[in-house]
Amino acid sequence: MDSKVVIYVLGNLLTAVAITLFLPLGVALWYGESCWFTFGMTILIAFGIGKVFRLYGTVIQRSLSVREGIAITTLGWVAVALIGMLPYILGHYLGVIEGWTESISGFSGTGATVISDVSLIPQSILLWRSETHWLGGLGIIVIFIAFLPQLGHGTVHMFNAESTGPSSSRSLPRIREMAQALFIVYAIFTGAVFLALWVSGLTPVIALNHAFSTIATGGFSPYNDSIAHFHSPYIEGILIVFMLLSSANFGMYVAMWKRGWRVAWENTEYRCYLALVAIATLTIAGNIMMVMDVPGITAVRQALFQVVSLSSSTGYVSTDFDQWPSFSKLVLLLLMFIGGCAGSTAGGFKVTRVMLLGHLLLNTIRQKIHPGAVMTVYSNHEEVSADIVHGVARFFFVCVMINVVCVFLLVWDGVPLFAAMSVSVSCLSNCGPGFGMFGATCTYAPLPAFSKVIVSLVMLMGRLESFTVLALFMPSFWKSYKNW
Repeated sequence: MDSKVVIYVLGNLLTAVAITLFLPLGVALWYGESCWFTFGMTILIAFGIGKVFRLYGTVIQRSLSVREGIAITTLGWVAVALIGMLPYILGHYLGVIEGWTESISGFSGTGATVISDVSLIPQSILLWRSETHWLGGLGIIVIFIAFLPQLGHGTVHMFNAESTGPSSSRSLPRIREMAQALFIVYAIFTGAVFLALWVSGLTPVIALNHAFSTIATGGFSPYNDSIAHFHSPYIEGILIVFMLLSSANFGMYVAMWKRGWRVAWENTEYRCYLALVAIATLTIAGNIMMVMDVPGITAVRQALFQVVSLSSSTGYVSTDFDQWPSFSKLVLLLLMFIGGCAGSTAGGFKVTRVMLLGHLLLNTIRQKIHPGAVMTVYSNHEEVSADIVHGVARFFFVCVMINVVCVFLLVWDGVPLFAAMSVSVSCLSNCGPGFGMFGATCTYAPLPAFSKVIVSLVMLMGRLESFTVLALFMPSFWKSYKNW
């Protein structure tokens, strides 16, 4: 691995992020907010570090190796989050640990805030907070590949390191064209939800805040009570539609452009996801109707919004679901863990992985009955290789272990057990809200400093799907091997 190549690419990445800071800078100047100076300083710092990295680094003259791809992706996310926290810190809105947590929560699409009262924060800072969702939602590296000069065939390693969902190979012949196509879909959806919210009566800045958060399935809102602030079925309906769209594989939309609408129907994973949403909505609606005596229409409306919000890992809140019966909260916790579809902006374990594990379990039982039978796992009517199935099983084990370790550390730091469990699942799934003292109407501000560092690391592992981050902690990763 050539460290100078990694540094050069990171320099380009920081320069690109500096450009994105001009949007909140413009809003700060428009509103006459004093934090315009904060954004100006952050831009100068990002440009300066980027320039130094590019001068010290080496221009890529070959394809990136696997280790270089992993290093650029993981260190790139860390570097971007460090720049992203500067507006919070330089403006004295948050401390260093809190600023880091807020930044990584934004870029990872978790949406768990450590700001106790967002009404005290300038509009431009809140817009930057939501913009970090948007930059990290599709993937910082995917956007980077789409617009910056080609890095050779090694871009596949960067693409694989950041992408979500199981795959045996993403060796796309024209990966930059794919990244550009994904970004076009992403931008179209963002523009559509922005216009829909603007027409519904929201100001342009507030509409843009929620457009960024919705398409990225992030969940940051410029209001303390989130979507409940609006008391509007129309706005909730708009957000439901676009959260569902963002929970699908974005590659499916690219395929639909070429092959038509039947692609969506043929996508088994998305059909299963929609069925899961429907079943969970009816189950929770029935539960809160019977236990809490909530009127039928209200129960369905509240259940549908929260099911879509949490299953898509957006984390918007339209009602205090922490007051719902334990059964309903258990269903929501399960939805948080499962998440959306592979290749979407949604977090979680992913529906396709649950389907593959289900097939693996059934085949294991069948093989006990018929020891000589050859069992095959299928997905979307195609045979899935044993390597992918075993990879899914390994990933499930890693997710369980990360949750166990995270809960242990949070409880050791003084967080109540159930609250720690919900926070761990929520952060690893990049969902945001938990239960108890970190529930629907609460923030992560009460977390001790050590716990904030832990959950920020879990958020990053959740966004990059664990192995990419964990690889950097392996001593063998930093040893010199040729062609690796």
